[in-house]
Order: sequence, then C-alpha cells, then structure tokens
Amino acid sequence: MPRRKIVARKGLLPDPQYNNTVVSQFMARMMSHGKKSISAKILYSAMARIGEKTKEEPLSVFLKALENVKPMVEVKSRRVGGSTYQVPVEIRDSRRDALAMRWIIGAAKDRSGKPMSDRLSDELLDAFNSTGTAFKKKEDTHRMAEANKAFSHYRW
Repeated sequence: MPRRKIVARKGLLPDPQYNNTVVSQFMARMMSHGKKSISAKILYSAMARIGEKTKEEPLSVFLKALENVKPMVEVKSRRVGGSTYQVPVEIRDSRRDALAMRWIIGAAKDRSGKPMSDRLSDELLDAFNSTGTAFKKKEDTHRMAEANKAFSHYRW
C-alpha cells in the first residue's frame, strides 16, 4: 500500500463487439489461464443465444441480469468479547459488480451437461427473470443480513 498518495485505477477498455466496459470486465473475470479469446467466444455465443431466445437486445438483457444479482448488503464476521457476530454492512459499487459477476459465472459452471456458452446464457436468462442459482445467492445474502440486523451496532 502506498504511503504518499492513492494510486488511480487504470481504465478498462470496452469490448470490441458491444463497446461496453462491463462486458469486457465480465470477460476478464470469466477468463481462465489467460485465454481471453476463449472467454470472449463463450460470452459472445451466449449473448447471441440470448438474442435468439428473447428477441430483445442481448446487451440490455445482460445488464439487467447483472443488476438483478447485485447484492446491496452482506455480512462480515466481527469478534466481540469472545463471540463472533455476523454484522451486516453495505457494499461499495465495485464489490457489488464483482460479486454479481462471480456468482453468475460460478452458477453457470456448476450447471451440467451442456457447453459453457449454453450454461452461461441459461444462467443469464434466469438472472434476468429473477430466478436461478445466482439470484438465490443474492436473496440468501440479504436474508442473512436481515436476520443479523440486531448486530448492526457492532459495525466499524
């Protein structure tokens, strides 16, 4: 961590097909072993499949699915006097985006039987319709925070 000044984060270039930085961020997060071209191929074929199924703009469906999965609060462990409390805290925007992308990609990877592009498109459609594993993960996180609302005065 620098002592003198806060280092500005480098801007992310938009992806070539949709000209959107969120799509390129999702691609980078989905990438494994540095194979960005494979990640791009999977995402673009998933978006094409979404366009065929919904007859809507795939980018708007993708962004709406991400928005539906983004959590508002999460719980963090806080140790007070020998016992550990789950304290609900609000999440900054960059972490909300990261969690939503991670949950959608993880849920798509956990599906079985089909190619990754089909699994990803199905998960994005489920998230768009406010169903599916990633959306359930958000609901569970919110439920956990609601249940532990009594410990919010331990926030630091």
